[in-house]
Amino acid sequence: MEQKKTGTVVQYDAGSYDVIVVGAGHAGCEAALAAARMGNKTLLVTISLEMVAFMPCNPSVGGPAKGIVVREIDALGGQMGKNIDATYVQMRMLNTGKGPAVRALRAQADKHAYHMQMKKTIEETPNLTLRQATVDELIVKDGVCQGVITNTGARYQAKAVVLTVGTAARGKIIIGELQYESGPNNSKAAVKLSQCLERLGFELKRFKTGTPPRINGNTIHYDETEEQPGDTTPHHFSFDTPDSAYLSISDQISCWLTYTNPTTHQIIRDNLGRAPMFSGVIKGVGPRYCPSIEDKIVRFADKDHHQIFLEPEGRTTDEWYVDGLSTSMPEEIQQRMLHSVKGLEDVQLMRPGYAIEYDVVSPYQLRSTLETKLVKNLYTAGQTNGTSGYEEAAGQGLVAGINAGRRALGKGPFVLKRSDAYIGVMIDDLVTKGTNEPYRLLTSRAEYRLILRHDNADFRLMEKGHQIGLVSDERFQKMEEKKQQVAAEIKRLENVRIKPGQAVDEFIERHGDHALKDAVTAADFLKRPYVDYQTLLQFIDQPAEKLSRQVIEQVEIQLKYAGYIKKEMVSVKRLKRMEAKRIPDDLDYEAIEGLATEGRQKLEKIRPETMAQASRISGVNPADLAILSVYLQQGYVARIQKDEK
Repeated sequence: MEQKKTGTVVQYDAGSYDVIVVGAGHAGCEAALAAARMGNKTLLVTISLEMVAFMPCNPSVGGPAKGIVVREIDALGGQMGKNIDATYVQMRMLNTGKGPAVRALRAQADKHAYHMQMKKTIEETPNLTLRQATVDELIVKDGVCQGVITNTGARYQAKAVVLTVGTAARGKIIIGELQYESGPNNSKAAVKLSQCLERLGFELKRFKTGTPPRINGNTIHYDETEEQPGDTTPHHFSFDTPDSAYLSISDQISCWLTYTNPTTHQIIRDNLGRAPMFSGVIKGVGPRYCPSIEDKIVRFADKDHHQIFLEPEGRTTDEWYVDGLSTSMPEEIQQRMLHSVKGLEDVQLMRPGYAIEYDVVSPYQLRSTLETKLVKNLYTAGQTNGTSGYEEAAGQGLVAGINAGRRALGKGPFVLKRSDAYIGVMIDDLVTKGTNEPYRLLTSRAEYRLILRHDNADFRLMEKGHQIGLVSDERFQKMEEKKQQVAAEIKRLENVRIKPGQAVDEFIERHGDHALKDAVTAADFLKRPYVDYQTLLQFIDQPAEKLSRQVIEQVEIQLKYAGYIKKEMVSVKRLKRMEAKRIPDDLDYEAIEGLATEGRQKLEKIRPETMAQASRISGVNPADLAILSVYLQQGYVARIQKDEK
């Protein structure tokens, strides 16, 4: 066995793998599982085995846009949806009073059960090895990543490496005047890996996020707060989870709502001089869409109260999460803040809230596959790329793991477009625009959100998952049968006619509409806002095949929103034409005459892969795009003429 001495640590050859994933948070777990399930010998390295798929912040999965991402992960063959379905304590569908484009599922997790379930899944997955170690160095030769070196001296060789280091990257925890080097939840920080990335030439940024205090649930006065129960209607993140697995409302654990008040706000204002955010201690940029309570008080000075959600951390603990009270104030101030809130007057503080600063790789340095442009065969995902949230991390991890796995197998890249998935929207935003703050997915970021819905992720993505090798033949066939049932029922309703009659007319008039003058198709009748599928069946003589709840949901949505969906599909076709116009990796933008200075600089920095991506770069104007398009076309013609000669 070859040994090489480096200081006091002796390096040794620890073996070879197809794919190595560094970090076992939500991104790392998805990346490692995807690579291994595709047939790659995979190593997952984590600083602590107790941090596998851990939830150091909010113990929940889903929410607006994020819940759709979890469904997309599941449709592609990922694990997050299955894991939360097996370990949740409460589940609710949000925005039910709005259209299907913004409905989102959210589950309160048993954070300890979630961690153990994911760890068990990883341990039992063929081709996958889980190991505790800290990666200090990347093995890079001639611009190609060939493995990693751990703090214990182990040298692991690999065909591809995925970095999902998250907030451990040179992490620093801050509580009031107290500062110390740490990863999330007082875990070990990864310091040397950031230094390695800087030596390789990567641009790193410093971001910050925070957590609220954790309290003893036995000391909450629940009678002074508002109960937030789960739903009685079955919901699932995974398309495979049966309705029978849904917990009854009595088996779910409620969350509780309370509010800050003027006293709380005054305590914060009186102590802003000790708040690291305002004293200059915190240098990293925090998330705009999840501000600390002290930031809220300053930015929204006219508000006399803010919502506080009390959320359980699991079934086997009395520790509760105070959602909405994220802070890095000194510990004694946190206690005073808590005791000023209705229902928390006598609450016991179990863990103080804290801010954590960490390093991120500026994401414009990545391709759409999440491979770095600077080092071949090196991929990054999750908070390492500047995002916030478990769901955003898992979505990136899945894509990075798929691409690392395909690279190891000698296969081509896998890219999700903006019209394919919210995951595609997120990755395109990151690699095209970069981010100056922790990036959070929002429904407003997606141009095609009526197509990218929670309910149709299987129709959109399961075929891709099947082609990759992460979705079984049986699962794919089940989805195809569902799709055929939806199509058949829509066709049936388009051929069944509803005629004017007493029952129909009375029903219509009760809803303030005009009675039918002529017969209409059942499909057109269903498009009326006050008509649902079950009501429709009352006016149809022809018996219907018994359909599942999921099929009926698809029939209703596809018919009610047919016109809007058709318009979005026209825009998608236009986008795909732009995406088909590829830009060479080695294009010399200095050689293109007529480009504006800013446009040239941005194109050189981002190096877009397609004309569609170039069109989304801030600072690249329509004239720049026209010049670039003509230049590319001339180059294409020149190549054709050369080939013909």
